[in-house]
Amino acid sequence: MTALSEKIISDVVCTICGTGCDDLQIRIKDGKIIEAKNACAVSISKFLEQHAQRYSSPMIRRDGELKCASFDEAVCKAATILSESRYPILLGWSLTSAEATCIGVELAELVGGVVDNNTGFCHGPGLIGAQDIGVSTCTLGEVRHRADVVVYWGANPIHAHPRHIARYTVLSKGRFREGRKERKMIVVDVRKTDTARMADLFIQIEPNGDYELLSALRMAVKGEELEQQVIAGVSSERIEELADLLVRCEFGIIFYGVGLTMSRGKSRNLDAALSLVRDLNRSTKFLIMPMRGHFNVCGANEVTSWITGYPYAVDLSRGYPFYNPGETSAVDILSRRECDAALVVSSDPVSHLPYSVAKYLSEIPLVTMDPHVTATTMVSDVAFPTAIMGIEASGSLYRMDGVVLECKKLLDPPQSVKSDVDVLRAILDRVKSLKGA
Repeated sequence: MTALSEKIISDVVCTICGTGCDDLQIRIKDGKIIEAKNACAVSISKFLEQHAQRYSSPMIRRDGELKCASFDEAVCKAATILSESRYPILLGWSLTSAEATCIGVELAELVGGVVDNNTGFCHGPGLIGAQDIGVSTCTLGEVRHRADVVVYWGANPIHAHPRHIARYTVLSKGRFREGRKERKMIVVDVRKTDTARMADLFIQIEPNGDYELLSALRMAVKGEELEQQVIAGVSSERIEELADLLVRCEFGIIFYGVGLTMSRGKSRNLDAALSLVRDLNRSTKFLIMPMRGHFNVCGANEVTSWITGYPYAVDLSRGYPFYNPGETSAVDILSRRECDAALVVSSDPVSHLPYSVAKYLSEIPLVTMDPHVTATTMVSDVAFPTAIMGIEASGSLYRMDGVVLECKKLLDPPQSVKSDVDVLRAILDRVKSLKGA
């Protein structure tokens, strides 16, 4: 074994969560990743265990069983399913590259289907709120250098975004802030999480009380008197204390998670939060940003928006983009049993969606693309093994603040395994041939 069989690649982008850490150092020896410096525990697991639960050959369901097939045969079968479908759904896109999503939107338009991503069951209400109210936001770099008050509302980054606090907020050292001693951390949540244990001020709110608390906080920020003594489980004195901290800061930001977007009120919660930020900007500098989960769910929204005009749940069956979340969302369409085929890219809806939805998804013709064996691939009619984005394939992603990062290819994928872009391009070309486009 020679030294030439070992190399270190610097400035690697992590493809786990929306934080998009781009300072990883990956050590490769004999074609395997053996070390990932600067990575969190979740990221280390992905980099070191990328070969776990993989499959190396396309599969087609024959006589009720998935059996190995050639790539061309699988492409032909997948293209036939999509081209013959009356109303297909193309779902996923949050764990693949922006380039793959571009092809996916074109494919959805060609087959007259719905293109949707994971936003529908996580941060969709945040996007609807932004469309209603508008949003004041920034980059994570600005937060790192300038923020002196950081609010985590309905989010637990210690577990969901492990390096977020250390890299960009209260534990980071910026140009104008010397770390923890010059910053205050506020957490609003229904329970005392590990993130809340780090906070200077923890506000424990009643479940589903976000809209009431945000409305009361807006009143306190404006100097209006709160008539009730307790609102959403929080005393009026506590609310006024929080309002005073927010108004007196020099540069503040609210990071909100699915605890806010998926509780009762949904997009109305975000209307109130965005309005609160607007109110605070009358006396100080205040911003807001979602804690996006999947590493490129923001990219799926961005790409779909600049192609169709809408971020998710886009119905292209009418010959033009139609957007009405709740009607054109994948979960709602599947619940109503309206679609007759599906393409799932880098997602596992069978494991995570409601039972009735997952059951119907397993009953219709289903094509999946995923590096790993999942519950969704096991019920598919066609399954393509794909290269892991950011490890075995290069591509672009959008960080949670909308900043674009370029992912490097570190290793070659297993033999005969292609990237999402290559598979989608092959399916698109075949569909064009079948439709005479």
